[in-house]
Amino acid sequence: RGWVDMNDVERAALVMLSSPELSGWVQERLDARVKHLMIDEFQDTSPLQWQALYAWLSGYAGAGSKPPVVFIVGDPKQSIYRFRRAEPQVFIAAKQFVQDGLDGDLLSCDHTRRNAVQVVEAVNAVMLQAQDMKQYSDYRAHSTEIAVAGAVLRLPQIERIAKDKEEKRASNDSAEMTWRDSLTEPKEEVEEKIVTLECRQAAEFIQALLQSGKKPKEIMVLARKRSRLTLMQAELQTLSIASQQPEKTNLADTPEVQDIIALLDVLVSPTHDLSLARALKSPLFGVVDDDLVAIALAKKADSNEGKFRQNSWLHLLQNSEHLRQEIRRLGAKLELWKSWIDSLPPHDALDAIFHDGDVLARYASAAPETRREGVLANLNALLSAALDIDQARYLTPYAFVRAMKAGLSAANSDGESDMADVTQTVKSPMTSDDSAIRLLTIHGAKGLEADVVIILDADATPTPAASMRVLVDWPGETATPTSFVFLASESRPAPSAAAAFDIEKQARLREELNAFYVAMTRAREQLVISSSQPRNSNVESWWQRMQAVAEPAEINSLSEVDSEIEFKTDISADIELLVLPSLKNTENTLNKASNTNLAGVSIAYDAIENVVNLGGEALVKEANESLESRLGQAMHRLLQRVDLTAVDAVALEFSLSSQEAEQAAQMAQRVMAGEGAWAWDNTLLSWQGNEIELTAQGKLLRLDRLVRRKDTGEWWVLDYKSESQPQNKPELVAQMRAYVAAVQACYAGEAVKAAFLTATGKLIEVH
Repeated sequence: RGWVDMNDVERAALVMLSSPELSGWVQERLDARVKHLMIDEFQDTSPLQWQALYAWLSGYAGAGSKPPVVFIVGDPKQSIYRFRRAEPQVFIAAKQFVQDGLDGDLLSCDHTRRNAVQVVEAVNAVMLQAQDMKQYSDYRAHSTEIAVAGAVLRLPQIERIAKDKEEKRASNDSAEMTWRDSLTEPKEEVEEKIVTLECRQAAEFIQALLQSGKKPKEIMVLARKRSRLTLMQAELQTLSIASQQPEKTNLADTPEVQDIIALLDVLVSPTHDLSLARALKSPLFGVVDDDLVAIALAKKADSNEGKFRQNSWLHLLQNSEHLRQEIRRLGAKLELWKSWIDSLPPHDALDAIFHDGDVLARYASAAPETRREGVLANLNALLSAALDIDQARYLTPYAFVRAMKAGLSAANSDGESDMADVTQTVKSPMTSDDSAIRLLTIHGAKGLEADVVIILDADATPTPAASMRVLVDWPGETATPTSFVFLASESRPAPSAAAAFDIEKQARLREELNAFYVAMTRAREQLVISSSQPRNSNVESWWQRMQAVAEPAEINSLSEVDSEIEFKTDISADIELLVLPSLKNTENTLNKASNTNLAGVSIAYDAIENVVNLGGEALVKEANESLESRLGQAMHRLLQRVDLTAVDAVALEFSLSSQEAEQAAQMAQRVMAGEGAWAWDNTLLSWQGNEIELTAQGKLLRLDRLVRRKDTGEWWVLDYKSESQPQNKPELVAQMRAYVAAVQACYAGEAVKAAFLTATGKLIEVH
């Protein structure tokens, strides 16, 4: 419930093991239960944690009683968690206590069974050089059991712009201002371009490794910060290379979850136009920029007329006559969802929205194949979060949105949230994929390994001086800290704090070298370092330390960042555009559509929508199709939307009279109320979706409806037909069997059935 945190738990353990009133009883219970005590990764232990252990184990020192078997394992060179108060000197104190107090043995090992010869030689060279420079201590040269030579490489460093060139560019920019469409073209700073180029070069190097036969699971990319890994993932995605960040991240950080939270935000607070804009732009609705601009202009027009009370995007979607009818329909959908949000618990409302909006299928279709599994896992985790946050007791939609937004706020401020009522941060689910490159921070990679390890940002600038910091000097052998200093500014420390700050700087340098040691020793065969030229040189950077031991990698060097660099996709290749044939009987068709501009637009949309991609061949349907065909399409559209009241919309879309559109609605009604009515009964279904797209043997298949029954677990492929006897046409039966085979390939071992749902209300099973 968030009442206590880990510090409270550690403090409580120390009190229980050291207080005169409690310690005897607690230690007696431990003695009765614990005969062997093994502590791994002991270099990550904090002084507080060690004092709790020491309060227990010190009772055996010199007492003559038989203590439990104590086995402590650790490596001070891998201590990289000082931000959690881990101190390598605690390991030194514990080592001394086990030897002297418990008569223990000290066993040391400098021999590895992980790293290739050249990797170990590079580690020895870097660490021994630091030791010679008095920056490190107690390092002993390593040896390896691996007979493979291995390799240590460095990618070409991405160079910065020369100062005079940067000034020249600034003057040119001020002289010739150009318009940037912020809806389609992101703002790119010079620093961002340099980092992007570094990640792009590393991605191309990985692509060459994969082409040479290296498997994705054998490659690991490391960086100090997740922001660099996010850019790296984008560059890998551009090359269609699967990648994942398996570390636990905040669920609210993922784009797909932010889309849903934006939707909930506007349903809770209808005047939050920016949230609605994000939801409309997302795969939930896929509204294009032109329509967003139209909504914004409509709001501006209302503002000019003084309509401030109802001047919100959500209100305009439901009432503005200046928006396209397709966009206005979204207003009705959002109003329905808002009624669920207003009347149901958050989880129930969200679950209903997921089903009604076919959310999972929409995101599965929109997400790249390399991210699809993770996207769906995050969306399902959001549903679970609605039950997990505060156990869902008294949770309102507003509180749920607030809690999720606070998780995002906490992530953006390095764990410090400005929301006092947030009790927990929801984590994104862990996923594992052997076909994906692993992208990890150095802290997250600890304990892992890979054949090839690429270290990004190896030439980072020195950490700038901080302000408002606390310096704690707590030797491992003492029960309490020897000093506690509140430092207002590291650039101007007080004379009384100079000694404590010198100790802090030395500890930071050691941890920096420890982090590099951890990163290098993750590589089994190849260690590769990558960098971009920093704004300020750092002679103690990892890149500089590796110059003497790393060989240049064979890769096409990218040019330095300048005004000629193009960051957009290359579209210089020849593109063949399909040309729509001229419409036949255009005059008659226009007359039938009342000869209005809107009807002309509708006909144009019909012509475009009738370009259907089947197996790479463009089949262009004539605009003046038969009445029977247009009735069937209208019936399909009504069933697709599960909205039998949209008669006027289908009449306009398929050039039907009001009587004909009503006929299509009756056909759809018979389908939904006939023998296949169970296919829309939520109590009988565990999954349902409309217009499901599948790819089989290079062809795109589109299923009218796919459902799964709760009682039998069967998948049903359902196809709407306006005719009464579709089973008599061999081509339709063959098509249904192809649908079944495609679904069966996705769900091997599960029962898959198929049936036609006809306009007469019949369900005709296809065998």
